[in-house]
Amino acid sequence: MTEDKPFCISKWAVLRAWTKVRENKGAAGVDGVSIQEFERKLKNNLYRVWNRMSSGTYFPPPVRRVMIPKADGRERPLGIPTVGDRVAQRVVKMDLEPKVEHLFHPDSYGYRPKKSALDAVGKCRQRCWRYDWIVDLDIKGFFDNIDHASMMHAVRKHTDCRWTLLYIERWLKAPAVAEDGTPMARDRGTPQGGVISPLLANIFLHHAFDTWMSREYPDSPFERYADDVVIHCRSYEEALAVKSAVEARLRQCKLEAHPEKTRIVYCRDSNRRKDHKQVQFDFLGYSFRPRRAKSRWGKLFHSFLPAISVKAIKAIAAEVRQWRIHRMSHAELEDLARVFNPKIRGWVNYYGKYSPGTLWRALRCLNRRLVRWLQNKYKRYRTKTGQAALWLRRYARQNTGLFAHWDIGLVP
Repeated sequence: MTEDKPFCISKWAVLRAWTKVRENKGAAGVDGVSIQEFERKLKNNLYRVWNRMSSGTYFPPPVRRVMIPKADGRERPLGIPTVGDRVAQRVVKMDLEPKVEHLFHPDSYGYRPKKSALDAVGKCRQRCWRYDWIVDLDIKGFFDNIDHASMMHAVRKHTDCRWTLLYIERWLKAPAVAEDGTPMARDRGTPQGGVISPLLANIFLHHAFDTWMSREYPDSPFERYADDVVIHCRSYEEALAVKSAVEARLRQCKLEAHPEKTRIVYCRDSNRRKDHKQVQFDFLGYSFRPRRAKSRWGKLFHSFLPAISVKAIKAIAAEVRQWRIHRMSHAELEDLARVFNPKIRGWVNYYGKYSPGTLWRALRCLNRRLVRWLQNKYKRYRTKTGQAALWLRRYARQNTGLFAHWDIGLVP
């Protein structure tokens, strides 16, 4: 490391950051340079990132802004930094994360090492049995509305590293470029899609929400995954008070609780039978609501349980349709399984954790597509849907390990 650089940043840190960026893959940014193209001139590209960061002359390029469809039909903006900028962000994240990770609240689950969305769903499931009411909190446009001054104030509580603070501030202010090429200045927010953004969001909400809740409402536990929050309360009156206080707290932090999506929900089951218009909420792709269950003695009752949400079912069905499996008559079943199993297995592992039987509603569309594939591939089944479905059912039962959903009994 030369001594004429104002900032002491290790070249090995830049190389480790690149390794992480390559593993995570991702699309090209505004410069159009892909992971593969960046790697062709890897030594020069990484040296350029290190040299500019070490000398204080690194200025992030604009973020490519794309609109991603949401399950409710609307769209949300996603910011895609360039590959080189993702490397630079990873360098800063590797420096800052160890300083804050051990301080975060145990019920903060989003984008943290050794924590997952399923951990949050599982903890929420347990607490819904013990607490009768929940506040389903939705922060309106959280990533787009974070106040930059408040964010930097929160970050400075955890580090005085000059180059970390310098580059975080520059990333917050970096402009975006819309899909039509229009430049967009930013005076607030941190783009979803940036490497550093999830960590910054956790730092901000650690001070704005987590520690505040622990101090003001220690008897109302919560689960938070980024800006998705469920708060548990013992009574309706307590839930009303917490909801009002949280909304006021968010306003103090220049944020807003979504007026339509933030609501109070009653955890109704066989033992809790009060009347309330809201007895269901969605959290991390799961719908929590009263569901039929069976006791260890075989008695049927209603319990408040999670299962794959309707939104998630529709999203899976839409993606399966995009695969156009029925058009791949040139391929064999083994080829289809090899191509699509990683995605199917991910769905099974995530949504099959709780109430796995409800996955049938999501994956039956895949079985129907396989039947249509069989009809297009073999002329003898072209007009005989029933026979094609029967053949596929028999084949699936003899080869349950071929597709991940067959392996858990979701055969045609």
